[in-house]
Parts: sequence; C-alpha cells; structure tokens
Amino acid sequence: MSAFLPVEALSSLSRQAQSMVAAANAQPLQGAVVAPAPEAAEVVNGSFGQLVSHGLSQINGQLIGSQVDLQKLAMGNAQNLHQIMINLEESRVSFQLMMQVRNRLLEAYQDIMKMPI
Repeated sequence: MSAFLPVEALSSLSRQAQSMVAAANAQPLQGAVVAPAPEAAEVVNGSFGQLVSHGLSQINGQLIGSQVDLQKLAMGNAQNLHQIMINLEESRVSFQLMMQVRNRLLEAYQDIMKMPI
C-alpha cells in the first residue's frame, strides 16, 4: 500500500537539505566543504514545464548530495552520522513523492485519452 503525499510536501524540505543540495552543486564529488545556501527559497515564476523542471533539478541535487554523503561515509570522512541518515531519508522521501506525482499525472493523462470525443 503506497500513500499519496501532497504536492505541498515539496516545499517542506528542511533548510539543511537545501544547503546540502547547493553545496553538492557547487563542488565536485571530492571537493572541500562549501558554506550553506541562503535561507530564502527560490521562487519559480513561469510555465508548468519550468516548474516541473525546477522540481526535478532540486530532487536530482538532493540525490547527488546524498551520494556525496555516502561517499564521505565510506571513506571515513563523515562528521555526523545522524545528519547523513536524515539527509538520506529526506532524499528518499522526495524521490518517492516525485514518483507519486508522476504516476498521478500519467493516470490523469491516460484517463483523458480514454474519454470519448
């Protein structure tokens, strides 16, 4: 049984997860530690396609940040194991949310295509 998470959950990511994404995007996989991102979240104005693209890039950044954290953990450079596990869980939940939204959009498209003209 899979529960559907509301779209508003995308905006509820913690500031720490957003700073991790910014740090992962600003440095290569073996780079130095970068300062956290600003507190204000970016506002996306534009079309639905731009909104979806921005959301996908945020989730991709989270997944890359999680991969960086796992590599640091494997090399023994991890400072806070608890925070790494929290970040991994946040990226997992974000990915599941993205998949649920995708599934709902696909179902809606298929329902529309089945409608008689």
